[in-house]
Amino acid sequence: MVPERILVVRLGAMGDILHAMPAVATLRCSFPGSRISWAVKPRFRELLDGGGLAAEVIPIDRGSYSGVRDAARRLRAAPFDLAVDFQGLVQSALVAAVAGAAQVVGFDAAHVRERPAALFYTHTVAVRSAHVVDMNLELAAAAGAWHKVIEFPLPPGAPEGDLPDGPFVLAAPFAGWASKQWPLENYETLALRLSRELDVTLVLNGSPAQAAGLKKVRGAAVHVSSIAGLIDATRRCAATLGVDSGPMHLGAALGRPGVAVFGPTDPARNGPYSPLVRTLRSPLARTTYKRGGMLDPSMRAVGPDAVFQALKAVL
Repeated sequence: MVPERILVVRLGAMGDILHAMPAVATLRCSFPGSRISWAVKPRFRELLDGGGLAAEVIPIDRGSYSGVRDAARRLRAAPFDLAVDFQGLVQSALVAAVAGAAQVVGFDAAHVRERPAALFYTHTVAVRSAHVVDMNLELAAAAGAWHKVIEFPLPPGAPEGDLPDGPFVLAAPFAGWASKQWPLENYETLALRLSRELDVTLVLNGSPAQAAGLKKVRGAAVHVSSIAGLIDATRRCAATLGVDSGPMHLGAALGRPGVAVFGPTDPARNGPYSPLVRTLRSPLARTTYKRGGMLDPSMRAVGPDAVFQALKAVL
């Protein structure tokens, strides 16, 4: 039976939402007459509004009673035939449960991030793929989606702040885990060399809270923006430079050439899903998904010269 109303649950974060987009696009193409609603944290809805992937965006704001109440009301406003939980947390599984969908599809206990989440699903899936994007596509296929597409339908974004008139490399130095960050002093070395040898500006993007730290990097321009501004800047850049964080995955999703520096996380699972982005990782790097509060030594092992040469090649 073709589901008339589909609920997608992927609350955050930026890179994870991007990694779910091809699977949701596959659901949309397989069930063109269905209405897709996407449950997401409010801070990430700019990735979805105006992109055309979901007919409805349901913000899940756990920070206030009124936010929880409003989300529950919207989830229960009309019955869902199918819910797909791409997150695998108890909180995301609870969102699907509150919606009361007739069928709830999610990863099995071996692949969810929190094992109790699988108890809320009516159908669990044991995925075999290595990359997260492909895992999500398997989940969509298990939900009945047959028309596989690799698309990242993103909104156009909106101009924010100042950007160079000439070519620039866009970098977002900070990540959710400090262990995944590239040393900030390396950006200064890189900025000077890009300017001197290639006449290209290095632009560092961040939130208002990160601006003070970014302004300490000599030779680089600083671009402070929301997600909408980041999308616009990414569309306009000559190349991206990233670590394992949302902005790097955004560049890959938008088809921009770039370089990604990896350390503790495995590029085979979480790397850029694009042939246009070159990945650099020390052979001595040890894979771990523990949220490290200090910069991982493997990130220091990738020096500015290696990154410059890789950027020069993709530029």
